Amino acid sequence: MPDDTFSAMRQSIIDGAPDTASDLAQQAVAAGIAPLEAINNGYVPGMHAVGEQFAQGKMYLPDMMASAEAMRAAMAVLDPELKKLGTERPMAGVVVLGTTQGDIHEIGKILVGTLLSAHGFRVHDLGVDVAGVEFAVKARELSADIVGVSALLTTTMRNQKCVVEALEQAGLRSQVKVMVGGAPVTRRWAEEIGADGYAKDAMSAVALARSLMELKAQTSAVQPV
Repeated sequence: MPDDTFSAMRQSIIDGAPDTASDLAQQAVAAGIAPLEAINNGYVPGMHAVGEQFAQGKMYLPDMMASAEAMRAAMAVLDPELKKLGTERPMAGVVVLGTTQGDIHEIGKILVGTLLSAHGFRVHDLGVDVAGVEFAVKARELSADIVGVSALLTTTMRNQKCVVEALEQAGLRSQVKVMVGGAPVTRRWAEEIGADGYAKDAMSAVALARSLMELKAQTSAVQPV
């Protein structure tokens, strides 16, 4: 029964079992289950559960990383099937992610990227130690909706402000929402540097990205053509 299959898919993500996740995806394809159905009813709920447990302190970073790996394994099977069928997942928005200049921490950023991808965002990860101008160049190139900037050190979080300034200088600030995160980052800091939002963890980042996209849609709806 598909319900059992979806339940097993969800569990493979919670367990952080990439081989199981991949096998179940292959079985679903062979059984004629629509790839989009497998993603939305099986794997995404698993990733969602992981994010919630992580936020509640019931799962830890290694668990979350294992779950992210399992999600990637499932998507490696299902993405090509989606393309074959000519069906794309409805895209929630385009996000450019990176760790700010001078900072080489990336675990948190990878988790945010994985969760955003699981929830339908097209994510482009610039990596670590990324200058403000690089964010702006990539945002223009990809017509990004959101730029997400991570910083794990108090000494590097000031460079998040440089990203906001680079987007302003490039004339992109009105089109691109900026969200910031990382251990020393606070909501007050986000407001101070002119960012659009702050996320304390990966699940919060998904919720924030969704609300920023809604805000963008409302803003564009009221702008004169």
